[in-house]
Amino acid sequence: MADNANPNDFEAGLKPLWLRAQAGDDHAYRQALERIATRLRAYLRRRMQSLPDDLEDLVQETLLALHLQRGTYDPALPVSAWVLAIARHKLVDLWRRRGRHEALHDAIDDVDESALVAAGCGESEARRDLGKLLDDLPEAQRQAILLTKVQGLSVAEASQRTGASESAIKVQVHRGLKRLAALVKG
Repeated sequence: MADNANPNDFEAGLKPLWLRAQAGDDHAYRQALERIATRLRAYLRRRMQSLPDDLEDLVQETLLALHLQRGTYDPALPVSAWVLAIARHKLVDLWRRRGRHEALHDAIDDVDESALVAAGCGESEARRDLGKLLDDLPEAQRQAILLTKVQGLSVAEASQRTGASESAIKVQVHRGLKRLAALVKG
């Protein structure tokens, strides 16, 4: 999957692991997923240069899809081709979601400043509502969201402040925002 590595070498090392994993070998499964994750990061990094913060989330989403769809793998085909097909679908899904999400937002230059002043009047109500919603989250998710989304810290800064890994912060923010969205939708 990476352009700079020989795909035959990668496949030759991966396929026996994957076949053993399909037969129930947990150790082989973990090794296969580690190799796949390393290769996915390189593959997706080149294709997601405009979305670097989403890289790890997409790698994890792809690994989850591989796990859920592992029964669809055809042993007559290269494992790397099957993985690459799933990764491409996940990447296209991300681009579609991003396109829809970005289309919902107005450019800052298009916003009427008088509307901003009027919106500022309800700031205390918004803080109260946000506080109530955040109270419904587990502590790790609440803290990760407060640090990164409310206080504006980077993931690395939030990681240093909490002692959690950067990946853990990203996961907690993702899960917390997903839960908040569900709470808001009711």
